[in-house]
Order: sequence, then C-alpha cells, then structure tokens
Amino acid sequence: MNNKETELREIMTTFAESGWELIASPAKEWLKGNGDKHELIAAIGQADRECGSCGCQFDPLYKRALAFQDLL
Repeated sequence: MNNKETELREIMTTFAESGWELIASPAKEWLKGNGDKHELIAAIGQADRECGSCGCQFDPLYKRALAFQDLL
C-alpha cells in the first residue's frame, strides 16, 4: 500500500469511528470493500458543507479525502 492509500484508509477509519452516521456508514462500507464510491463522495461532500469549517478535527479530513477521489 502506498502513502496515499494508507492516509486514505486512516481517514476512512476516523470517519467510520466518528459516530456521525452521515460519514460513518459509507466509510465502514468502503473499509469492508463494499462501499459505493459515489455515495461515499456525496456523503463526504455533504459533511464538508455542513461541518467543514467549524474548527473540529474533521474539517481538513473532508477536503483531504475528496482530494483522493481517484482512490475511492
């Protein structure tokens, strides 16, 4: 696994453990290999719009995950 794949997996694990169903469910499915790429991208995009500038630890992760769309 290269560095980008490792970083993306770490981000998805953080999302999966977040407790926020919007991103947790699609991230869990992605980690299992069952995720729908478009659903995951949409969920991360929505999370970024709703929470992407609140100052929490997730703010930069949304943008970083979306930068890895080719790996999703």
